[in-house]
Amino acid sequence: MIKKFYDKLILKYPLAILIILLSLIGILGYFATKLEIDASSETLLVEDDKDLKFYREVNKTYKNPNFLIVAFSPKQGELLDEKNLNIIENISKDFLSLDVVENVTSILNVPLLQSPIKPISELVSGIDTLQTKQNPNKDLIKNEFLTSPLYKNALVSEDLKTTAIVLSLKEERKYYELLEKRNLLLKKQKNNSATNDDLKELELIQKEFKKYRDYLREKESKDIENIRNIISKYSNDSKIFLGGVSMIANDVIGFVKNDLKIYGSTLVFILIFILWFIFRHIRWIVIPISICILSVISTTGLLGLFGWEVTVISSNFISLQLIITISIILHLIVRYRELNVKYKHASQYKLVINTILSKFNPSFFAVVTTITGFASLVLSSIEPVKNLGLMMSAGIAISLIIAFLVFPVLLILMKRKDEHDNKTSNFSLIDKCIKIVENSKRAIIIASIIVVAFSLTGASKLIVENSFINYFKKSTDIYKGMEVIDEQLGGTTPLDIIVKFKSIEKKVEEKPEQNDAFDMFDSFDNEFEANANDEQYWFTKDKMDTITAIHDYLETLPQIGKVNSLATLLKIGKILNDGKELDGITLALLYNEIPSEYKDLILSPYINIEKNEARISMRIIDSNPELRRNELLNKIKYDVEQIIEDKDTTFRLSNLMVLYNNMLQSLFDSQIKTLGFVLIILLIMFLILFRSVKVALIALATNIVPISAIFGIMGWLNIPLDIMTITIAAISIGIGVDDTIHYIHRYKEEFKVDHNYVNSMRRAHKSIGFAMYYTSIVIMLGFSILILSNLIPTIYFGLLTVVVMASLLTSALLLLPRLMIIFKPYEKLKVEK
Repeated sequence: MIKKFYDKLILKYPLAILIILLSLIGILGYFATKLEIDASSETLLVEDDKDLKFYREVNKTYKNPNFLIVAFSPKQGELLDEKNLNIIENISKDFLSLDVVENVTSILNVPLLQSPIKPISELVSGIDTLQTKQNPNKDLIKNEFLTSPLYKNALVSEDLKTTAIVLSLKEERKYYELLEKRNLLLKKQKNNSATNDDLKELELIQKEFKKYRDYLREKESKDIENIRNIISKYSNDSKIFLGGVSMIANDVIGFVKNDLKIYGSTLVFILIFILWFIFRHIRWIVIPISICILSVISTTGLLGLFGWEVTVISSNFISLQLIITISIILHLIVRYRELNVKYKHASQYKLVINTILSKFNPSFFAVVTTITGFASLVLSSIEPVKNLGLMMSAGIAISLIIAFLVFPVLLILMKRKDEHDNKTSNFSLIDKCIKIVENSKRAIIIASIIVVAFSLTGASKLIVENSFINYFKKSTDIYKGMEVIDEQLGGTTPLDIIVKFKSIEKKVEEKPEQNDAFDMFDSFDNEFEANANDEQYWFTKDKMDTITAIHDYLETLPQIGKVNSLATLLKIGKILNDGKELDGITLALLYNEIPSEYKDLILSPYINIEKNEARISMRIIDSNPELRRNELLNKIKYDVEQIIEDKDTTFRLSNLMVLYNNMLQSLFDSQIKTLGFVLIILLIMFLILFRSVKVALIALATNIVPISAIFGIMGWLNIPLDIMTITIAAISIGIGVDDTIHYIHRYKEEFKVDHNYVNSMRRAHKSIGFAMYYTSIVIMLGFSILILSNLIPTIYFGLLTVVVMASLLTSALLLLPRLMIIFKPYEKLKVEK
């Protein structure tokens, strides 16, 4: 049937087929221009995650605006010198002139509560700042910044050489309204409870959300560019770095765009060089490169047509597809050249049709197994990982179709040219492999056992981590900025503990003995008692003790930077109150009477009386080498549970630390679970293809040994599994089994010649062995260009894939033929003869 298809259509009307194909690909090329990139934090979240829903609720409850942090370090003089304070004032004014910035918080406008210490009664009527204070005492102010629970290791560094300028950005309410509407309708759709009107509304909302998100992305990029332009104006007098979630997402998009350009162009040049080095003929450069480019354009066009977006995880899809496409074509080229040398007088038609027919089955099954490897990613609950699986599955299928259409069409339109068999002299590696298989029988098996032992012990050391600061090279500004903020200004990744108290205790505490400074509160006491004000009754000793105990515990953990909560105010209050604890009435007074701009800084973000809960906020030191996120979260959960004495009081962890950890754990669980599933599917496919249990098991073992080695290497070298490297097993299985299928297919053909396992190995190595060598070299060199990326996980991914592909080639040329010789799976063919 396949022969008929090529005889009656493809090879009969090659020019027409080529024109139709190019026209269709040209249409897809238009949609390729609509391909978009999304590196927002939303792409890395598990949408069904209950913690995500809780996180969004917390953000509604507590004022938690999006912000950017500018780390400012003067090059000359002290931070509190007049010249440097003027620079901070001027840069703050410049930031405020931007439409995106709602307000700027710096050492100039934060409340000075201890410079000098004043009675709390005076704080209610007015609080000084460095900007408003007449004749400020710099020594007192310096001491406050360095020792205050509110400012130390957050607003200023320990050495007082660096300070944070916090830019609170205007809230994009429309974005979150659209997001909430979309998620609500998606939930209805998932639960099959959506009406037709709901589905129509969902379609409209999704279009509007995407349009508005794209507008925001462009706006954010311009805003960050404007902020950086302001920073550059002051770079002569100071070292200034920018940090924050928006900046990270913006820079990652820039890196991804740059990577896409580098991967595509650089890889094409590498492929041209390799093809010329191997074949030394212009046609064997033009045909493969043309097919590669047409395949990538087609896939990119489909992605643009269906609105699939490129993320950090899928940013290397172009290099992946180019590499897989070239490996398909190389097998065709090597087979065509082999037939050309063997049959000197065969026509071009005979050579082309026999090349296609002999390689169709192994290529088809090799591609199906590759798709199986990538398709396992679809089972992930992380949308970008799922999309990578879908992208690559579609892309590989397109590559197979285009390769098996364009390759024969272009060749049939060209005249036959005699090929020369010079590969043996050029590559002695194949001969060495033959000798090793023949002479080192035990060594191959012993080496394989050692590799398995190495893999198992290394895999036991694997950790699942996702450090954002380690995404970037140390030479980049984004790394330097994150490092300063992480190590000197209180940490990077936010984490919250929300403490929920059971009921409000309507009981007035006994007031401690007050000094004269608090006599003015007496008139307030009667008013509170008469009206049974809720605020007064909320601030009970039990609540304060619980919040303080949790706060103090968190500050003892080396992985945690700055901790802020109501306990921060309690500690400051104790200093202002002559070492005495603040009572509920005083706290209620502060809650009601303190100016709103300061209330938003020290109270509102940490308590919600209406919901009867408190929020303890902290930042994780992302660069801490001992940080193990999942272990830390579990430790905090266990320890806080022990700290809370009232078992009716509950708590829950929230914020990005929890969400990203959930994402990693989900990805790890899904990949480990699906790995076994993929191996079973591959075994079934091997059984269908080879019709032999022995051969199927040999093929599976040949791939398991080298692929497991990569986990051993990662474990022993302490390379963490993250959102990029965790997909390497599925991708390696997909790409790696190609060589096994092609080799076994050819080995069986050679075995039919003389029914000798060793001679069959020699001939298989001398034929298909070269194609395997070429494709593996191309794949390894192709993946090696990923080291040009600015993203460290991408570099790791490229290098690890190079290692695993080298291992797979070694296994296919040594372990596979050795196992075939040992287990002799083709004895039935002897009997049939």
